[in-house]
Amino acid sequence: MNTCYIIGAGEADKITIERDESDYIICADGGLKYAEMFSVVPDITVGDFDSYATVPEIENIIVYPAVKNETDSHLAVNIGLEKGYRRFVMFAMLGGRLDHTYANLQLLSYLCKNGANGTLVGEREKVTLIKNSSLSFSKNERGMISVFSFTPESKKITIKGLKYEVDNFTMYSSYPRGVSNEFIGKDAFISVEDGELLIIWESN
Repeated sequence: MNTCYIIGAGEADKITIERDESDYIICADGGLKYAEMFSVVPDITVGDFDSYATVPEIENIIVYPAVKNETDSHLAVNIGLEKGYRRFVMFAMLGGRLDHTYANLQLLSYLCKNGANGTLVGEREKVTLIKNSSLSFSKNERGMISVFSFTPESKKITIKGLKYEVDNFTMYSSYPRGVSNEFIGKDAFISVEDGELLIIWESN
C-alpha cells in the first residue's frame, strides 16, 4: 500500500523508513533535523521553521508564515491527502509539548474523516484511530494495549483475543475504561460500529 511518511518535531530516538518508489516523505518544520540525523531524504519539507531556528536553504521546501490556522503537521497531512495518499505513518509527533501531541491525536481523527488512516510512531508506543471500522493484531504482538473512546460515546465495541474481552460494549470519552489491556499471544481484533476509538499499544 502506498504510504505517506511524515516526520515531525516531537521526540524520537530512532527513525527508520524503508520506502517504496510510490511512497512519499514529508518533513514538518523541525522534523528536518531528524531526517538529517537518520539519513532520511524527504520529498518535501514544509513549515514556518520556528522549531528549526532558521529557514533551511534546500530544494523542495514550502515556507508558511508563523501566524496561521494549521500546525505544521496538519499542513503536511493536507499535502499527503492532496497527493492521494490514504495511509500515513508519522514519526516524532508524540512527546514534547502536550498541546502538540494532542493536536496530532486529533489529526488521526481528521484523517479518518477524510477517508484515510494514520499511525503515530513514538519511542515506546504506537497510536492509531479507527472510526466505524475494525483493526486486527498478530499473535506476535506483546505488551500492553489501551483503547479509548475519542468521540463522546462509542457504541457496539468488540474486543477479542486480548486479556480482557468485550462484546457489544459502549465506551465514553469521559470514562477511561480501556486502560492497560494486554496481548496474550493470540490474534486480536478490535471493532466499533458507531464512534471513534483511539488505540495505543507498545512497540515491539
